[in-house]
Amino acid sequence: MTSVESSIDRILAEPDASGAPTLGTATPHRPIVARDPFTAVRTALVCAYVAAYAIWFATRGVIVDRISVTVSVGVLLVVANVGRPVRRWIQLARDMALYAAMWFAYEESRGIADRLGFPLQVESVRNIDRALLFGADASVVLQRRFYDPDHVRWYDVAGSFVYLTHFWLPVAVIAVLFVRNRRQWARFMRRFATVLFAACIMFVVVPTAPPWMAAGGDSRIRLDALGPVERIPWRAWRHVGLESFVHAWDTGRDWLNYVAAMPSLHAAFALFVVVFAFPWVRPRVARLAMLGFPVAMAAALVYLGEHYVADVLAGWLLVGVAFWVWNRIERWQRRRRIVRSRLALASAPDVSRAVP
Repeated sequence: MTSVESSIDRILAEPDASGAPTLGTATPHRPIVARDPFTAVRTALVCAYVAAYAIWFATRGVIVDRISVTVSVGVLLVVANVGRPVRRWIQLARDMALYAAMWFAYEESRGIADRLGFPLQVESVRNIDRALLFGADASVVLQRRFYDPDHVRWYDVAGSFVYLTHFWLPVAVIAVLFVRNRRQWARFMRRFATVLFAACIMFVVVPTAPPWMAAGGDSRIRLDALGPVERIPWRAWRHVGLESFVHAWDTGRDWLNYVAAMPSLHAAFALFVVVFAFPWVRPRVARLAMLGFPVAMAAALVYLGEHYVADVLAGWLLVGVAFWVWNRIERWQRRRRIVRSRLALASAPDVSRAVP
């Protein structure tokens, strides 16, 4: 088999935009390589990192601010690449710089919005929600029906922990993909960065007060656009004995952009992870369970007073657009590579006929 034919086989075996091989069943030829003596070292270091993170998680709570998140991911990637070639470390440094820049851009969106003077949206998004829900304010209705200020219910705890996954699940997926399959990591990051970049633009242009703030929950800015809405997550964490979570939340709040509500990145990232992983999950029950996660996140966000329904729908729409655009781009790039390889094969001299 010629090198050109081998390249076509590799292209045909590459996953398409959905992530699953579709054009042909050829498999790339794997070269025989020497055993990596650093494999055991990397495994031990990653296990030590996971143990240390679990201890931190239990004693100090989840990491909220993006700088600490970036540092923690960087440490994981460093220990996971011990013993790798120099070119891999250069690649790691470049990728981490892009990753950090992505999150710093998110952090700066609040300051840019303040400097540019875009008005805070309070009643506009509330009115969109009322149009969607026949005049109802979803957070007010749900909390009036289910919230008890004197007791923490099981669904308060469940919703608060679903809400919490936003701060670690996408980051964990990014780290695992980087270590295990850089091609899929690149596919993930193209879409993820697109969602985050578009969201940051909206955070600057359309700073939006979430329901708890619109109801007057922020002492720094007095609003009364909604009926009573409480922020519930910290009460649930404290109820189950996770005081460290409350402390981490309090100390990390200075890093949070309170008016980064439209679109909801909580809703967007929950759907994003599910959509990306969906092609690799075959059992129908598992797929249904996966689809339940973004729905549970949406319900939690509205009940907890963190987002309007319109914020959730905008986040989901943003994910759909990002996947649609990159699926088309990657499909076009893949077809272009196939055409180029076939043209190269057609123009290559027939070596077998030249040999007597």
